[in-house]
Amino acid sequence: MTRNWQKTRKSHANKHQNYVIATSTTDHEQAREYEALLKNSDVPTLMLEENRGFSILVPEENIDEAHVIIESQDAYEDFYDYAVGDEDQDNNFDDELFTDDLE
Repeated sequence: MTRNWQKTRKSHANKHQNYVIATSTTDHEQAREYEALLKNSDVPTLMLEENRGFSILVPEENIDEAHVIIESQDAYEDFYDYAVGDEDQDNNFDDELFTDDLE
C-alpha cells in the first residue's frame, strides 16, 4: 500500500513540477477570483496557501498568457472603479444651473 501512495505522490509532484507563480495575494477571495479567471480562460491553475498569503501557479508554458489575463482583468477593474467613482460625482451635479426660467 505504501508503494501506491508513493507512486501517486510522485506522479502528482511530477505533474506540477513545471508550475510557476503567476501572482500572489494576501486576500483569499482575490486569490480565488484569479484562480477562477485563469481556469475560465483554459489555463491550468493551482492555488497554494502560504504563510503570508496565497500564490496562484500555472504551467511555465502558460505564464505569459496568465500575466496578460490577470493584467487585463486588473485594468478592467481599475476602469470600472474609476467609472463608478465618476458616476457618484455626477450625482452631486447641480442641475438647477441649467434650467430655463420660464417665468
